[in-house]
Amino acid sequence: MADVFAELVGQAEATATLRRAAASAAEVIRAGVVPDPAAVINSAMTHAWIFTGPPGSGRSAAARAFAAALQCERGTGCGDCAGCHTTLAGTNADVRFVVPEGLSIGVGEMRALVLRSASTPSGGRWQVVVISDADRLTEAAGNALLKAIEEPPPRTVFLLCTPSTHPDDISVTIRSRCRLVPLRQPPADAVAAVLAERDGIAPDLAGWAAAAAQGHVGRARRLARDPEARKRRDAVLAVPRRLTGVGACFDAAATLIDSAEAEAEAAVAESDASERAALQTALGAGGTGKGAAGAARGSAGQLKDLERRQKSRATRAQRDALDRALVDLAGFYRDVLAVSLGAPVAPVHTDTAPLASAAAAKWTPEATLRRLEAVLACRTAIDTNVKPRIAVEAMMLSLWRG
Repeated sequence: MADVFAELVGQAEATATLRRAAASAAEVIRAGVVPDPAAVINSAMTHAWIFTGPPGSGRSAAARAFAAALQCERGTGCGDCAGCHTTLAGTNADVRFVVPEGLSIGVGEMRALVLRSASTPSGGRWQVVVISDADRLTEAAGNALLKAIEEPPPRTVFLLCTPSTHPDDISVTIRSRCRLVPLRQPPADAVAAVLAERDGIAPDLAGWAAAAAQGHVGRARRLARDPEARKRRDAVLAVPRRLTGVGACFDAAATLIDSAEAEAEAAVAESDASERAALQTALGAGGTGKGAAGAARGSAGQLKDLERRQKSRATRAQRDALDRALVDLAGFYRDVLAVSLGAPVAPVHTDTAPLASAAAAKWTPEATLRRLEAVLACRTAIDTNVKPRIAVEAMMLSLWRG
């Protein structure tokens, strides 16, 4: 296989930074002495990193690749050794991936993680903690993490992924103690090349999917491979034509919400069922021994806790699906505005270019901008815990009024 950084599309500068850090970390391992973290702040390697960038830029992929390079037996991120393979597969005992199942990462989970991260690496290299969506840390969880970053255990590295370094995403104090790795949105042609060369997707389809996904590699791959994903996108881009009155606005909002719920349910159904079956088996479901009845009674609390976590994960999946739909809708209004102003930029949605041109002839640039702002305001409202149905209904009315 190629080296671990091959998955980072269009991120040459960040890749170079991470390669230098991995090489420096390998030198530390070879020397057998871990330097004081305060003394390496100006060197290539340090103990805490923040990966930032827009959705689809590959924050988590970059953190995972760097974690693999730190565990690489050759110190390069070769992609061939056991350290690289196990890290990329998520089975390395010294690498812990924290992915929030719900809307936030709580203090209890973070304290347990910090405690475990203080142990000596079983493989003799590094303990690595990768926190995806570190912007979802609660204030108390952030404080628990801060203490570990301020007084890091020997050979422990923290990798945090956030959209930005804004205080709303990550605390200023944590930011000040980490090295920043900024990632950019990959250009569509680079994403298309990856889909065509690595995934064997037809060049025309790869180019369309890369543009439609706005540089998001994972979404581009789904659009190219999954007909259902393309149908959902088509339904979203049909929204502007459906808004003919107040009733149509509410119908369109209901359709968008129902579609997001169905997509989320399909995404979590398999994992929910397997988790429940595994827990029931662990609790002795179907047993007939003396303690079977008592075990069944005692399992109710654990099953209820599992259901709570799964409900929280489903809520997050629904919001993520809805956000993808809103990004597609924002892309359409962006295309309309670009046509209105004669901007020399390629359209996001090439397949709806005629509709964008027709809308540009009908709406003023100011009206189009108001519509675009309504979509972005809806995203912000949902992100601040406004009920999705209320936020989407308000958006649809704004889009209709212009």
